Amino acid sequence: MSIPTLITFIAYFIVLLGIGFCFYRKSASITDYLLGGRRMGSWVTALSAQASDMSGWLLMGLPGAIYLSGMGKTWIPIGLFIGTVLNWKLVSTRLRIYTQKTNSITLPCFLEARFRDPTGLIRVISVVITLGFFAIYASSGLVASGLLFESSFGVSFNKAVIIGGLIIVAYTFLGGFLAVCWTDLLQGTLMVVAIVVVPAIAYHAVGGAAEIEKAIDLKKVSLSLMPQGASLPVAVCMIVSGIAWGLGYFGQPHILVRFMGIDSPAKLRKSGAIAIAWVFVSLTGAVAVGLIGIAMFEKLRDKEEQKVFIYMIDKLFNPWIGGILLAAILSAIMSTIDSQLLVSSSALSQDVYRKTLRKGASQKEIVWVGRGCVIVTFIVALVIALVCDSTVLAIVAFAWGGLGAAFGPLVLFALFSRKTSWQSALAGMTIGTAVLVSWKLAGLGGKMYEIVPGFAANSLTIFLLDFFIGQKDERVLHEFDEVTKTVSST
Repeated sequence: MSIPTLITFIAYFIVLLGIGFCFYRKSASITDYLLGGRRMGSWVTALSAQASDMSGWLLMGLPGAIYLSGMGKTWIPIGLFIGTVLNWKLVSTRLRIYTQKTNSITLPCFLEARFRDPTGLIRVISVVITLGFFAIYASSGLVASGLLFESSFGVSFNKAVIIGGLIIVAYTFLGGFLAVCWTDLLQGTLMVVAIVVVPAIAYHAVGGAAEIEKAIDLKKVSLSLMPQGASLPVAVCMIVSGIAWGLGYFGQPHILVRFMGIDSPAKLRKSGAIAIAWVFVSLTGAVAVGLIGIAMFEKLRDKEEQKVFIYMIDKLFNPWIGGILLAAILSAIMSTIDSQLLVSSSALSQDVYRKTLRKGASQKEIVWVGRGCVIVTFIVALVIALVCDSTVLAIVAFAWGGLGAAFGPLVLFALFSRKTSWQSALAGMTIGTAVLVSWKLAGLGGKMYEIVPGFAANSLTIFLLDFFIGQKDERVLHEFDEVTKTVSST
């Protein structure tokens, strides 16, 4: 165990808990606790959105995949970059204006209000889907934190998972959305510094491009963007699967809620520019870590490739600097889990408890129910993490795809289609999710990423049903027209 690294981590934890305490009294109402009172600034919104997006897979899963398979895996970051750009350009401003127009502070509430669903089924099924996939998604972060603590301090994997999770729960429980966003600002800054500094130092340490190319040739890792050893149809499916990760952005509640929380729609243009630059630098750095790692380390054992960034830090930096850089990995993990815990909490407290069980509940009561739901969601994710035997990237892929296929088409149709009805939306969401899960269970995910058939089935269902069951409610049509005019003038 490295004492300097341990001290660095403890100091980092104290800062995070301090932020949680700082915002404890500022989260008195449910809107404050779940959405920060819609008063976030440009920088906080941008870095919070992207830090909560890029979980532990950015610094562990992606470099590991590049280390093993070479540049053929870069279609995933390419797809993610395209998805990031489109999400900020197409969704952010419209969603911010529309959610304020419908007085919605969660995605399920927005979808119900947008389509004026009289049955409440869109909201209920949305909550079930959110909780299910977020429990899986959060478990991937806990697995990543376990690998980090196990490598850094020699703590057993199970204990490491619990320790990392308890810290995250503590500040999320206390400060809600404000604490999560401001910790994400710190974490996002730390992540981008680490992903630039570490590969830059490592590049010079291994002797530059010539040595890296020599190691790549020796280990027979491909630098071609075309998947090696695959027929043309299989290669095309692999490329489409990688790019299709970008489709997931339109349906990620923990990212979309950042757009809803900014204090002015006009600030989203600046936020988008910051976020897009952050993502480009971070993804490029992660790919560089994987390539340089090929030259720096001999063949790593099964699943050890996920720790290539950790090993790189340990080899190149003294324990004090190394502790700060390792905290960047913890930042990537925490910045995603805290957001997922909070969105799951909002689904339970706002969309179930307040809407169904206790319609007359006070603001204080709902806030405390929300805090309790943070703990419940954490326990479920913890159980999944302790029994799961998959890699970080594999777990994230399923959860990311599930949320993207279920909600992505709904969000796009809600924002851009005037005639979509609640029946079309409900059917699309249900069928899209069912197709994704069936595709995965049938073992077809290795041939084509399950988000592709799920997203397509959802979109096609809505598109076809809109011909037969179009939106006829004049209030909904008028509201859509008003939002469109507001967006045009923003």
